[in-house]
Amino acid sequence: MYSYFMPTVNLMGAGSVAEVGKQAKILGGSKALVVTDKPLMTTSIVEKVTKLLEASGIDAVIYDGAQPNPTVENVDEGIALYKKEKCNVIIAVGGGSPIDCAKGIGLVVTNGGSIKDYEGLDKSEKPMPPFIAVNTTAGTASEMTRFTIITDTDRHVKMAIVDWHVTPNVSINDPELMVSMPAALTAATGMDALTHAVEAYVSTIATPLTDSAALKAIELISQYLRLAVANGEDLEARDKMAYAEFLAGMAFNNASLGHVHAMAHQLGGFYDLPHGVCNAVLLPHVERFNMTACPERFVDIAIAMGENVEGLPTMEAADKALEAIQRLSRDIGIPSGLKEMGVKEEDLPILAENAMKDACGLTNPRKATKEEMIQIYKHAM
Repeated sequence: MYSYFMPTVNLMGAGSVAEVGKQAKILGGSKALVVTDKPLMTTSIVEKVTKLLEASGIDAVIYDGAQPNPTVENVDEGIALYKKEKCNVIIAVGGGSPIDCAKGIGLVVTNGGSIKDYEGLDKSEKPMPPFIAVNTTAGTASEMTRFTIITDTDRHVKMAIVDWHVTPNVSINDPELMVSMPAALTAATGMDALTHAVEAYVSTIATPLTDSAALKAIELISQYLRLAVANGEDLEARDKMAYAEFLAGMAFNNASLGHVHAMAHQLGGFYDLPHGVCNAVLLPHVERFNMTACPERFVDIAIAMGENVEGLPTMEAADKALEAIQRLSRDIGIPSGLKEMGVKEEDLPILAENAMKDACGLTNPRKATKEEMIQIYKHAM
């Protein structure tokens, strides 16, 4: 048996953010906790959203404390504000960090306890309050998935919370909100989306539904990510990347992920590194390890990335996918290895040990031992 999860309403395209107030009203909201981060507060985006809410008769209270890798403490602060202000709807505005933080807030508001209680798969019993995710980056797909990642600073671990109750009611992907995203963030989030699509496509629980979404995402990212990085105001590139990250989200939300994410989560939790960059650096090394398990799938990925594989033996054709991934990373300025990001070789055993426990690794096509994970980290250094 297979499941398929996604939000009830998904609004796409230029100008779609104009619907946020109407959607909040439909969900019965009267006072919204708007969850965002401090960098976004320096733009006009949050103000635009709050004005749209107010125009629909919905008061807005802002929590702007979401950190780049949102923490248990961030979630607790947001919960306190939600309760103090007697809010009844949550609007996340931003990329994966504010959206994940908002999901953590919503889950605990209705289920009680600590967000730490929900690490793992489907630990909650009740849905979140009405929840709208306004996405401003083309990467994490948190606006439409049942995944939320929260950092436990006590353990220096990113907790993977996979729970269908954290699926937003409404997602909004308006490319006009993405044009001000810096080139480096565009690159990192775009590679995050590519990682989602690749890991979903080679997942042990992939289905024809997830396959179609993953391959189209890979195709769009290969065509448009370089353009979006080169010129952030290219609205067509932004629009296509928004579709790509959403399709990749559809794929991994249902086929799950693999060892790239399991290992990247540890780097983010341990060193507070940007998630998309960690994924990008690890992706070709993990997939080289995986390739022997499903080489035909990597041939499909190579073709989706525009590679000519005609007449090549299967393994050579599959290797073209890894070459294309590395070339894309180089072209958009992704660091060449983990060493230049500050990762230390003496930390690799504890990183690998924690990665072995990450729920994302359960659907990886080839099981890795702790020693094999250490070796993958070393290859990525």
